[in-house]
Amino acid sequence: MTENDKNRLVEILLEDNLNQRISRDEEHERAVAVHDIIQNNKFVLNDHELGPYTLILSAIENRLLFSVIGQDGTSLKKLQFPINALRSVIRDYFTVCESYFEAVKYASLSKIEAIDMGRRSLHNDGAEMVRSRLTPEIEIDEITSRGLFTLICVLHNESPRL
Repeated sequence: MTENDKNRLVEILLEDNLNQRISRDEEHERAVAVHDIIQNNKFVLNDHELGPYTLILSAIENRLLFSVIGQDGTSLKKLQFPINALRSVIRDYFTVCESYFEAVKYASLSKIEAIDMGRRSLHNDGAEMVRSRLTPEIEIDEITSRGLFTLICVLHNESPRL
């Protein structure tokens, strides 16, 4: 196994809000995001042995929790940070996504493209915020940070406390 095979996530688990059921569309969105990350990611714990790793991502009250588990099931790292830093960009991202899906039905191509550029920009902003929060404990690449931001948005959508 090469170092690149070890510096990666092989499984991502999201701890659900047990009080709320998710729709089939939300379940599909979550599965696609997890699949995309697993297919292509870089995830390095800067002070532990090489992986591969399992990540458990959860939202409790106003905090995001990242729990990293090693190959043998050992807990290697637990990080948490307040969701407040991401709340504004998540809210704006959801608003622009709603506008985008409405625009796809009725708007001109140029309007759809403009909204999509805004949507991608907000997604990039959120991904960079995730990446900076995890540094210096965990090193991730842009693709992984974008996928994690998507999963955080899915968790946010499930959790009325955020």
